Amino acid sequence: MIIDPGILTDRTGKVHTIFSVSLRLVHRLGYNCKVNQKIRQTIHPELAKAFKKLDSPQKIQAFLDSLPINLEKGGQTLRSPLRVLQSKKAHCLEAALLAAAAFWWHGQRPLLLDLKTTKDDLEHVVALFKNRGHWGAISKTNHAVLRYREPVYKTVRELAMSYFHEYFLEDGRKTMRSFSWPFDLRRYGTAWLTAKDFLWQIERDLDGSPHFAAANKNQIAKLRRADPIEIAASKLTEW
Repeated sequence: MIIDPGILTDRTGKVHTIFSVSLRLVHRLGYNCKVNQKIRQTIHPELAKAFKKLDSPQKIQAFLDSLPINLEKGGQTLRSPLRVLQSKKAHCLEAALLAAAAFWWHGQRPLLLDLKTTKDDLEHVVALFKNRGHWGAISKTNHAVLRYREPVYKTVRELAMSYFHEYFLEDGRKTMRSFSWPFDLRRYGTAWLTAKDFLWQIERDLDGSPHFAAANKNQIAKLRRADPIEIAASKLTEW
């Protein structure tokens, strides 16, 4: 579901302008919440050991940067945070799940942000966090673009749109088309933290969750292609 900028649809299908939505609800999405004691008491020891060390966004990002990118050479995967630790590699969504889990351990809500593109490009998922009322993002990528975002953005839209200009194909065409509402993983309880099976249901639910248009048709029609130097820089790979 893609929603026009400035429009929000609730669960009943009723349409509101974003400005009519309670600001308290929007801000509460990212504020520190009371630490889930159940997680602290029941979480797998391997996760607990890792999360104790990953006590800041900078440390979470540095840890994920140290993991080789999961190129899925043996087939598509979507590993749980525990299996990511054990396999010692991750792609963007696997890394976002681990980052969200670490934030949850330390008292923030486990939130994902999905960035959707045209059909000829790949979507990207980041983990959201909030610091002093501003949004930031943890991102795992193999390239010089679509990376970590400092918590300096007042709204999720502002953060999401920071990715727009650097989301392009090798011919320079810009491809980002929409972004999701913060997707809260608490709806799945705690089983996803250590699941042995791939977490395809989370991917399907995230993909089907409400998304907001990044630009309208007139704006898309007038987009300028990325410069050759930008395209060259985007081909740098980390792994």
